Amino acid sequence: MDRLSVKKVRLERRRKRIKNKIVLSDSNRKRLCITKSNKSIYVQVIDDVKGVTLVAMSTLAKDFPSMKSRVNIEAAKALGKLIAEKAKAQGITKVTFDRNGLLYHGRVKAFADAAREHGLEF
Repeated sequence: MDRLSVKKVRLERRRKRIKNKIVLSDSNRKRLCITKSNKSIYVQVIDDVKGVTLVAMSTLAKDFPSMKSRVNIEAAKALGKLIAEKAKAQGITKVTFDRNGLLYHGRVKAFADAAREHGLEF
């Protein structure tokens, strides 16, 4: 196996492990799912029972504050603040954090900490 395929296998293993834990957790809670790419960060609050996205936000959105970079830790913190405010406006305060196989480090951790600071519980 080459290095890229080993990374993909590890990512898929982490993703499955996280999804299994989320399914076993409280099903009444909404799921806060984060995905990141090299150019942006995407976040959704999903109701798995109904199968709908309740709140979505990304660093590419028009109401996202203009920054030097849209993928650094400051952008992740700003995104955490915005998604928490939008979720609270819809009455969502308790969520389950789905890091989607990503390591809880750097941008993902900064996003999660900012969302917690601004009112989301997970």
